[in-house]
Amino acid sequence: MRIAVCGGPYGNPYALQAFADEARARGCERLFCLGDLGGFGAEMDPLWPILADNGIECVAGNYDVALARGDEDCGCGYQDPTDNAYAQLIYDHTRAATSPGFAAWMGTLPTEHREEVEKVDVHMVHGSTLALNDFWWESLPHEQHQQRVAASGADVVLCTHSGLPWQQRVDGTLVVNVGVIGKPANDGRREVWYAVLDLEQGRAEAELVPLTYDWQAQAASMRASGLPECLAETIETGWWTTCLEILPPRERSRGRYHLYRSTLPTGFQPADDAWGEAPHAELPDSNRPVVPLFGSAYFPTRLWLYTNFHCNLACDYCAVASSPRAVPRALVAEDFRALVEEAVAAGFAALYVTGGEPFLHPDIVALLDHASAQLPTVVMTNAMLLRGRRADGLADLADRKLTVQTSLDGATAAVHDAHRGAGSWKRTMDGIRHLIDVGLPPRVALTETQDNSHEIPAVAELLSELGLPSDHFAVRPLLRRGFSEAGAEIGEGSSIPELTVTADGLHWHPAGADATTSPDMHLAGPGTSLERGKQLVTERFFAARLADGTLPHPVHCAM
Repeated sequence: MRIAVCGGPYGNPYALQAFADEARARGCERLFCLGDLGGFGAEMDPLWPILADNGIECVAGNYDVALARGDEDCGCGYQDPTDNAYAQLIYDHTRAATSPGFAAWMGTLPTEHREEVEKVDVHMVHGSTLALNDFWWESLPHEQHQQRVAASGADVVLCTHSGLPWQQRVDGTLVVNVGVIGKPANDGRREVWYAVLDLEQGRAEAELVPLTYDWQAQAASMRASGLPECLAETIETGWWTTCLEILPPRERSRGRYHLYRSTLPTGFQPADDAWGEAPHAELPDSNRPVVPLFGSAYFPTRLWLYTNFHCNLACDYCAVASSPRAVPRALVAEDFRALVEEAVAAGFAALYVTGGEPFLHPDIVALLDHASAQLPTVVMTNAMLLRGRRADGLADLADRKLTVQTSLDGATAAVHDAHRGAGSWKRTMDGIRHLIDVGLPPRVALTETQDNSHEIPAVAELLSELGLPSDHFAVRPLLRRGFSEAGAEIGEGSSIPELTVTADGLHWHPAGADATTSPDMHLAGPGTSLERGKQLVTERFFAARLADGTLPHPVHCAM
């Protein structure tokens, strides 16, 4: 026997009628709905005759139970205040749009349905086998899937409520979240989803089916009823603009939007960063209540590219363990250029080129030429190798969107050289003067240690005497990574992400880009796309946030 099962019509009669028509055309002998007849769209009463005329068998969802009892809220199971505010707004509209007779009929529906079909024990629930409003997410740990399956014992368990379709076998039981037909699945598609099951001689197979329907009519209906514009936008774009906080990290990372706009100035506003500036989000001029994580203060649109890891210095606090003995792990020129093009397409607004010492890369000037023609580019260097063959043509980039940043850890050679090696202060100062002479006045960063804190004013004065403006100097913290055994801790749970690419793949932050000494910050291997990297960062951001409720802070390696 072939059956069709949908979830959540959500006040969308256009999708419900399309479900009935298509399911019959596919040869489905029985049609089921797993509840939540209201909950997003505007039109409630038109659902009732569609259900009756097409013989759609229903179980009750939390929405239907609440409407039948006359409850004051939907009992959806949200915990975030903004999620609940939108849920309440929609529920109030739904109550007003539902006739007493229809609400009373909902009160006659069972909250689960179980029967044997073609020797297959099929159990239909709304949320899960544990609770009516339980969110059965695909990303739940395996033991939580097992718990829900064990509570049933059926061959097939069908559920909805979360709004996101998926299927998998758990200890021999086929579990299918059939999705909902009332709104898209936060996947950028206007289609909605339902499931078709083939049951025969004790065997069960399921197919998740995208459903095309008159989404224009649904959006127009919602606008005509005065529902918030952001809800109609979801119908038209396929991306959720509400009910985000309930989503687990993996599911949230797959959507376009991740944060409520209202959370950014308060709960999501980080402290002043190491450069004396608060990295405020660049928010578009929109009434949309949500924003992507990428592009907010918590995921800057700058991409870090490690050209190589070997270095002419062996600084004793190098966060990525660079030295003359380090394996170069260089990005080949072709890969570097491809990453620049990919960064533009992925929405990055700036490139930060670093190492190791980038001017040990044989093609560094050509790479900077290519990068700075596409995006504003910052190259990090110790400024000691800026003459001769390696730096040929660097002066020709002075009119490009190129910034050079170097490090100066003291106003005297004794302080600077203590960590960076004898003779390095003089050569760095020569490099700074050379950059000024060729029209590339550098930015200068000082890594603060117990040895050099007292020299910070003197370094600022020294740079001022060279003609560098005050905003070309900043102090950054010492980090406990790589070679450094002292300094501030930095990790996924305590720092905002800055996507970083090396020959070893993608990393959370440039200060943790050495896969050997910072394996915890490694996101994915070589060849992983930047779009996939953005998704991995978003997932890990929310996993870290939800683990203990803390919020990350910026730890910048550059101005």
